[in-house]
Amino acid sequence: MDSPTPPLISRRDALIAGAATAAAVSSAVPGTVAAQPAPLPAAGPRMKLSLTVNGQAHALQLDTRTTLLDALREHLNLTGTKKGCDHGQCGACTVIADGRRINSCLTLAVMHDGGQVTTIEGLGTPQHMHPLQAAFVKHDGYQCGYCTPGQICSAVAVIDEVKRGIPSHVSADLNARPLLSADELRERMSGNICRCGAYSNIVDAITEVAGSRA
Repeated sequence: MDSPTPPLISRRDALIAGAATAAAVSSAVPGTVAAQPAPLPAAGPRMKLSLTVNGQAHALQLDTRTTLLDALREHLNLTGTKKGCDHGQCGACTVIADGRRINSCLTLAVMHDGGQVTTIEGLGTPQHMHPLQAAFVKHDGYQCGYCTPGQICSAVAVIDEVKRGIPSHVSADLNARPLLSADELRERMSGNICRCGAYSNIVDAITEVAGSRA
């Protein structure tokens, strides 16, 4: 007799279910006091806006305080973009907005009304990977993988910056086309932190793709 197929559940749903179970068990133990949830902030004014994300137009009506990161994750279900520090210091939330890489946790969604946003989901799929995605796999440019979407989105922009001749703080000659040296690459990617320390492999992956596009 065939065993039944186990139900499919996402990692996110599993974490939510686990937290709910833990809370229920804690409140059921005699002598314990259930923690009171923090009060929700008062609703702010809402605004209609349109965003084109990964080539698809979306009409949204959001609280004006909603960050672009939360709009992508909570309202468009594009959870590839990660929430790390939520202070613009780790780069896990990096996306490409109107051709520029930005920390999506530090900008409001309403500031991008009518704009174009590309997230990791828009760069490639497991069946048709972007060259940088394939290079990260080839060179093992990740361990836990949490920062990887931001790393790849940032790297796409870095290669484009160098191709267009945009200098950085370590460029020796501001009038010459920069080369993607190790120093240039480290400077341009310095806003993307990998807590696992896979930097050398990340450098190899980006260098390979940048060289093939030179």
